[in-house]
Amino acid sequence: MKTIKANLKYLKYLFWLGLMLVLAGLTAGVVSGTWGPVPLGLIVVGIGILGLWLLFLSRFEESQTQPGFWRRRSTQAGTNALIATLAMLAILGLINFLGARYVWRLDLTENQMFTLSPETQQLVRSLKQPVKVWLFDPQQSSQDRELLASYRRLSPQLSYEFVNPNAQPSLAERLEVKKPGDVVVEVPATNRKQFVQSVNDQERLSEVKLTNAIAQVTGTRQAMVYFVQGHGERSIEESQGAMAQAAKALQDRGYTVKPLNLAETATFPRDARVVVLAGPQKALLKPEVDALNNFVQQGGNLLVMVDPNANPGLDSLLAPWGVTLDPRVVIDTSGRVVNLGPADVTVTQYGDHPITKEFGNSLSFYSAARPVDVKEIPGITATPLLFTSDRVWAESDLKKQPVQFDPRSDRQGPLVLGFALSRPIGEPPKPSPSPSPTASPGTKASPSPSPSPTPDAGKDTAPKKEARLVVIGNSSFVADGYFNQVINGDVFLNSVRWLSQEEQQTLSIRPKEAKNRRITLNSQQANLIAWLSLVILPLIGFGTAATVWWKRR
Repeated sequence: MKTIKANLKYLKYLFWLGLMLVLAGLTAGVVSGTWGPVPLGLIVVGIGILGLWLLFLSRFEESQTQPGFWRRRSTQAGTNALIATLAMLAILGLINFLGARYVWRLDLTENQMFTLSPETQQLVRSLKQPVKVWLFDPQQSSQDRELLASYRRLSPQLSYEFVNPNAQPSLAERLEVKKPGDVVVEVPATNRKQFVQSVNDQERLSEVKLTNAIAQVTGTRQAMVYFVQGHGERSIEESQGAMAQAAKALQDRGYTVKPLNLAETATFPRDARVVVLAGPQKALLKPEVDALNNFVQQGGNLLVMVDPNANPGLDSLLAPWGVTLDPRVVIDTSGRVVNLGPADVTVTQYGDHPITKEFGNSLSFYSAARPVDVKEIPGITATPLLFTSDRVWAESDLKKQPVQFDPRSDRQGPLVLGFALSRPIGEPPKPSPSPSPTASPGTKASPSPSPSPTPDAGKDTAPKKEARLVVIGNSSFVADGYFNQVINGDVFLNSVRWLSQEEQQTLSIRPKEAKNRRITLNSQQANLIAWLSLVILPLIGFGTAATVWWKRR
């Protein structure tokens, strides 16, 4: 009996020896980072000693006419608990593995501000070759890393790496990095690289700039957008009534923006992808209208935005497409939006077209707009874009007060403020039913020869398959101060993108910023909330509790 007890006394040291060897092996492997012969050997020997301890313990207990270790109820219960724990750990590990392997995210924010835009998703998923994003930022911002990880999840073709420019000067020199914080996109197969931006504490990595840099370096976007100037059009430089914000938005999306004075050039720009005529206040000269007409006939793409108080003299250009500009001003007195006048028209209904298909019921507004009408012309596809409500009308006389609908001279809504038109390049337009009005008598024609369109526009080998035209009866919605309101900017940007014929990229609304949802209370409202939360509601609670206690008593 004493011998058995002595053996049991020394047997516990066998358990501690095996446990220490296993812990030593695990520690050696974790610290060294490699699981070589020494860590594995310690673990195996420790497990073997623990197994011997269990075997000897069971033999000694059976010799004392007691249930063996494995036959005890406590052992069976402990084994069941251990197996259940290991099974739960295995399930959790499998769930984590599947979660890391197959990522699925749900963005519950109102504007989907943590979700990449459809344009970005389409571009990244369609990458045909590896693209790498280099971010030379030693701080490695978590915000930038999260954005790049969102790109990486879309396609295995895209990768990214944070680099310390001081630690790898040769790489920084190869990629022409000028300072810490520079971001560069590179296509390793072709050694093409594109500078994105410089990040710092005030400005982090932008999805718009990164997406457009990827589009440029992969060769998916090369478009020149010209803005006609010289007739009172909205300037692309910062000035009163200009559209500098719209021009900057196009540049941020990879387009090259330039002014175009048709009276000063003898030849039409050969690289013109889209020409924009934004709010001309004076009539164009006949040679200028002819140049634009030839440009469109031979496959050019034109965006025309005309206000109701101007006659740009574009009849000979628009009539072959069946387009007519109504001179009346659209009036909206429904009062759906505060601080808007009767000439400020709101639009929440859009046509089924690539330009507007993602807008849903979003709001856009147009100050001093005119209706646009299109009659059916064989070979031309016309789609209305912007519908007003039936509570508006086209007013012919704004001088009368008050402004009221007159069925004899006014036009009842709903009205259309914009159309998108297209036709195959090979089909010539129908002749104009009426001659184009000439410029005012006091205007002198330019002695320079009539501008001619680029000869490349009409070739069958050109990437453009059809000629496209967008006509909108308003230009104020792209003016500075209005461009970033509601979705005004999206109407313009999507129009230019559709005209540039980049169907490989999805047209969509730009990623939205978080809206300001703070509640501003006056002193009376603040005092009322304070009394309700600190006095009235607690008294109601105490009173209810006291009543229940009294009744149960």
